Amino acid sequence: MFQAVCFDFDYTLADCTDSIVAGFHYGLTCLGWPAPAREAVRGTVGYLLEDAYTLLTGDADPERRARFRALFTEVALERQRRETEFFPGALELLRGLKAQGVKTAIVSTKRGDTIQIILERLGAADGVDLVIGSADVKRHKPDPEGLLAAMERLGVRAEETLFCGDTVLDAGAARNAGCHFAAVLKGTTPAEAFDPFHPEHIAPDLWDLARWLGV
Repeated sequence: MFQAVCFDFDYTLADCTDSIVAGFHYGLTCLGWPAPAREAVRGTVGYLLEDAYTLLTGDADPERRARFRALFTEVALERQRRETEFFPGALELLRGLKAQGVKTAIVSTKRGDTIQIILERLGAADGVDLVIGSADVKRHKPDPEGLLAAMERLGVRAEETLFCGDTVLDAGAARNAGCHFAAVLKGTTPAEAFDPFHPEHIAPDLWDLARWLGV
């Protein structure tokens, strides 16, 4: 159906909730904020860390935003690399796309080197052609910069490309890039939130997404 399929990472392909929540607890409490509820943290997954900090605290001070990232990283970085697991069907989906000659990429606000380490640990590095992480762009989703860069490097046009993600940030990035979009309901965003973006498909899980893609 498509020449290339790009994916968000957290809550689209994989789950690293425990390590992310631990990083938020540590970072926020070190800065004098109360420990956040688990569901409050889950609702920010997909945002740049600095923006998630501001969403939870209302604090937009640049120095404290940067300090939060540093504190979060102290606790969460190695745990994410060590503990993150794929959702059921993720590995099979990536391998199936590769077997059909479809190009694949991950476009995420997560650190690209962390994603690459996770892919290698989970045996999926050879199933992903390209990883674009937070440090690879200046403007983050819903800005299309990451997706546009992925399409250029993969050598595909927007009309040949599908982006799969779990948030309206992902849907907005796909719309702004001019490519197709499929929603994956593994995060905290309900299906109806995607209605304004007219997704090609809404998948409750990755097995369903694979069936729709004919993988």
